[in-house]
Order: sequence, then structure tokens, then C-alpha cells
Amino acid sequence: MIRKLAVLLAVLMMVFLAWAVVSGDAVSVTINGREVSGPFGTLVGVWGAILAAVILFCVAILLAFVFAGVGLIVLGVFVLVGLVLAAIALPFLLPVLIPLFLVWLLCYIARRKKAV
Repeated sequence: MIRKLAVLLAVLMMVFLAWAVVSGDAVSVTINGREVSGPFGTLVGVWGAILAAVILFCVAILLAFVFAGVGLIVLGVFVLVGLVLAAIALPFLLPVLIPLFLVWLLCYIARRKKAV
């Protein structure tokens, strides 16, 4: 999932880069205040596009992991808020939930020993 998201973000960023290069009439390469032209200018432009592709792919991978991490944190906060609201709204369910938790814990321990 994260790999597909990273590839999608990288492709999307490359499309935006290509769109900016193709649509922009004022795109030029300047080194030390002078515009580079001729075969060296083409070489510098291609090298810049390759470098931009690598950088954008790395940024896309970083964003995929950041979004996944933020998503997990937000999900955890939602679960915590839900548990607190349930505890406040339904305190009489606690005697029912404690045995259910113990059964769940025993099933988890039994399954973990079986898997090992």
C-alpha cells in the first residue's frame, strides 16, 4: 500500500514538473549569472530533470510514510476518545467488559503460543 502511494506521488510530482517545463516559456538554466546554451545547456537541463526526478521520488516516499504515521496517530486518538466517551456514557458496562477483556486476553495468549 505504501509503495503504491509513493509511486503514485512520485509520478504525480513528475507530471507537475513536466507540465512546468513544457508550459513555461521562460525556463532557462543559469550558471554564475550567465545563461547556458548549446549542447552543454541541454546536458545541464537533462541532469537537472534526472536530479529532480530522484529528489521528487525520495520526497514522495517520505510523504507516504509521514501520511501513514499521521493516519495511525489520528486513528489512535479517535479510538482513545471513543473509549473515554464510552466509559463516561456507559459506566454500567464495565462489569461486562472486564470478563470480555479476560476472554480476549486468554484467546490472544493461546493463539500466540500456537503460532510460535
